[in-house]
Amino acid sequence: MLQYHTVPVTAFQQNASIVWCDVTGDAAIIDPGGDIDALLDQVRQRGLNLKAIWLTHAHIDHAGGAGELARELGLPIIGPQEGDQFWIDGLPQQSRMFNFPPALAFTPTRWLHDGDTVQIGNETLNVRHCPGHTPGHVVFHAPQIDRAFVGDVLFAGSIGRTDFPRGDHQQLIDSIVQRLWPMGDQTVFIPGHGPESTFGRERRTNPYVGNT
Repeated sequence: MLQYHTVPVTAFQQNASIVWCDVTGDAAIIDPGGDIDALLDQVRQRGLNLKAIWLTHAHIDHAGGAGELARELGLPIIGPQEGDQFWIDGLPQQSRMFNFPPALAFTPTRWLHDGDTVQIGNETLNVRHCPGHTPGHVVFHAPQIDRAFVGDVLFAGSIGRTDFPRGDHQQLIDSIVQRLWPMGDQTVFIPGHGPESTFGRERRTNPYVGNT
């Protein structure tokens, strides 16, 4: 079965998630924005074999540690979608702007597209392209455990910002309604910041997308 553990990292308290197959012990880190030593300590404590980095999008608090981690351990960087390359190219500048440790620009080993899958050990997750917060934002859906790792598309009681370059509010709403809601009201989502919630709860109560 797929397991996961979420670790808030950086001054932005971004939810980096370690996901792993409990049969093989193979693991990936979703959105290692920083505090790499703390993330690797969690991996070691669980005796996991770290195999990959998965990115929902390329803002500094989500991708700031990816280049360093990939270089250190020889890991592939998987995702996001190509629309975020300009954000990746700007990671060094983002790190200076927000007083983060120096971040490396990179080209992902594999870009992701809507309908793709990613695999860790015996576990497969589905990929949905959910632009709006950034143009290349993707979401990882694990239907076998009714979980979705949604980055900054949706939060408990809120939605992602769209005032950054190439953000698009209507596109974000469409991504939520057309790509997230069909995963089912019972699905628990792990947002990029803050507590978990369910799609059903957000459909009922979220003032930005409720009753959509």
